[in-house]
Amino acid sequence: MLTEAGEVVYVGKSKRVRTRLLSYFRCSFPEEKGARILREADRIEWEYTPSEFAALLQELRLIKQLRPRFNVAMKRDGRNFCFLKLTRGPAPKFLVVRGPSQDDASVYYGPFQGAQRVGEAVRELNDALGLRDCAHDQAIHFADQPELFSIFPRTPGCIRFEVRKCLGPCVGGCTAGEYAERVKQARGFLDGANDGPIETLRGEMERASERLEFERAASLRDKLHRLESLKEQFLRLRFAVETLSFVYPVPGHDGSRRLYFIRRGRVRGEMELPRTAAEQARVAELIDEIFSPVERETSQIPTHEIDELLLLSSWFRRFPTELKRTRAPSPGLPSALRRLGRTAARSGRDPRSDDGNDVAADYSRAVHQPAPVAGLSGL
Repeated sequence: MLTEAGEVVYVGKSKRVRTRLLSYFRCSFPEEKGARILREADRIEWEYTPSEFAALLQELRLIKQLRPRFNVAMKRDGRNFCFLKLTRGPAPKFLVVRGPSQDDASVYYGPFQGAQRVGEAVRELNDALGLRDCAHDQAIHFADQPELFSIFPRTPGCIRFEVRKCLGPCVGGCTAGEYAERVKQARGFLDGANDGPIETLRGEMERASERLEFERAASLRDKLHRLESLKEQFLRLRFAVETLSFVYPVPGHDGSRRLYFIRRGRVRGEMELPRTAAEQARVAELIDEIFSPVERETSQIPTHEIDELLLLSSWFRRFPTELKRTRAPSPGLPSALRRLGRTAARSGRDPRSDDGNDVAADYSRAVHQPAPVAGLSGL
């Protein structure tokens, strides 16, 4: 929907365009959003896509490209997801947030469900490593900045620093390098590269038990369980994201069949189902370009890819039978797809995978495995 000046004020999708448009004209102004959109719009334009999956991708990409003011947020699944955000600045801190900020270059981990439980686990991670959790605009004064000591009084100003739960970057309690090393340890833990925070808590718990301080040991045990739960979420997230890597043939309403090359939950390329030897060669090239490069296994999600990851995860959760269409990328796949296209064209049926697809089975187990706290598996 566009204004007279050509500004796109709203982007949406629908299986039935006529019904969807009529719903806007039946809205009452100013209470309902649909009526407010029509108040701003001067004309309506639409285009057809061959499948609902293609329409979802197109809608998301247009919203991210044009940022219409009536599309308040990207199209995410309606559940309560949260992310871990590592802020920028001289002393980064972890925040539990609902999604990325606009024009934000911060580091994000997720998505996860259960913001309160994730927040508790992050609090234990901060305590174990001495990371700050104070206000984002808190002034930072590292110990290796002596020229600043004459500016601020070096007096106790942080209760977490006094009880040895924080390195105290705001009161000159540590150097910039010491704090950066702790942040590096935290990121290593979140990426599954080390268990330093867990081992620290386990050691404190065992020492408290040896000293017969059972109440403290029980408290440390609970903290340890929360951190282990957070680690389990990250491991399952990474597994689910890694298994969202395959070639996805999607039949269209007009007889077209389009291939989507999906790696780690994001569409990296797309083209029509191969019909000629040249197109078959192009499929092989795309498979090599997209799936051959080694990517570091991590729970970190680039900001600009979060919404597409959520969209694809939600799609395969809503339509788990679609996983039967997916094909693991392999050297013999292009010719198999070409035969599949010819067979489907002759029989008039949708192309279906009749071989055991381990990728789809692994992902299905990941997303449906019950757990009290779920990351991407909750999708």
